Amino acid sequence: MTPSRMPPLNALRAFEVAGRALSFSKAASELHVTPAAISHQIKSLDETLGVKLFHRLNRSLQLTEAGQVLLPGIRRGFANLSAAVERVQSQSDWESLTISAPPAFGAKWLIPRIVDFRNEHPGIQVRIDPSLEAVDPAREAVEVAIRFGQGNYPGLQVDHLLAQQVIPVCSPALLHSDPPLKSTSQLIRHTLIHFDSPSEDPDWPTWEEWLLANGITQINPHRGPHFTSPNFTMQAVLAGQGVALMPTLVVEDELANGRLVQPFSQPYPGQFGYYALTRRDRLEEHPVAAFRRWLIAEASIA
Repeated sequence: MTPSRMPPLNALRAFEVAGRALSFSKAASELHVTPAAISHQIKSLDETLGVKLFHRLNRSLQLTEAGQVLLPGIRRGFANLSAAVERVQSQSDWESLTISAPPAFGAKWLIPRIVDFRNEHPGIQVRIDPSLEAVDPAREAVEVAIRFGQGNYPGLQVDHLLAQQVIPVCSPALLHSDPPLKSTSQLIRHTLIHFDSPSEDPDWPTWEEWLLANGITQINPHRGPHFTSPNFTMQAVLAGQGVALMPTLVVEDELANGRLVQPFSQPYPGQFGYYALTRRDRLEEHPVAAFRRWLIAEASIA
């Protein structure tokens, strides 16, 4: 859709608030207009897009399938607009830095250390966005993105931070279950749990590649539940529902306290790790340069 054919911003905003609240009245209150005005905006948006966005029930609203598809993108769009405006408004007081990082990396590695960066650079306002999705720093309100993979990110400055192995993990209960799980030959009688790439990264580790690398051909590499959330994958594995391939940083605490075990010694083939991604035309900007310098130094110590 070209910019000239985009729906009015007010209609999109009305939809975003109504979709979040599932109420025209609550949306009207938040936007300081009448419920009738919200209803009119939604009707106009329905006509512009040629689809219905809400099911209007007796005392509630429900998003249609089209509404469910549209809402996440609209919310991200307004979040990016808000972040851009905040950056402009705050320039007179401080510099801002938005970092996008996988939840596990953020919680287990970055957050415990970021206080040191903030103490060294009190004039830089840091915002951390937990995300596993593909990111384009050229188009999004992100200065530095940290991603897990094999380092193939064309067009960006790529800095290797931490090397990682991808290993099979499971609940210790599976080792003594019926059937037990003590060798790769017994894997055929257990469930494969898949941690899929949220960004469809072709380098993402898969059971298909691990089985192939270990000469195991009698197992269907696609069977079993698939998740794009590391938290969901972790909960399924902890519950004893099967075996998953996970980066060592994600499971190191659970391996240390015995909640998970590595049933086989064979790691995943390939050189995986966490990488910092930066637009090359922003490398000299003070917040970016300062954070990148600090991040690489911290990673070299870890």
